[in-house]
Amino acid sequence: MLLCIDWRSPAAYRHAKHIPTAGFAWEYLRRNDEYRHDFHTIALTGRPSNRALEAFAHRWGLRFPLRSRRAA
Repeated sequence: MLLCIDWRSPAAYRHAKHIPTAGFAWEYLRRNDEYRHDFHTIALTGRPSNRALEAFAHRWGLRFPLRSRRAA
């Protein structure tokens, strides 16, 4: 069963007043069809190149925490 929230209802988004900035940005971004398409495309590559990840991050204003090469 799919839960539908009426985006026009202020009561459905009362919780948004308490979301940190990054969480609010994520809520907005994940609803963007172009972002979802780009994410799906890059996810299908398996191990995208650094250049592809940088282009994706730059286009969508994303920042990823640094990871050691051992963790990757």
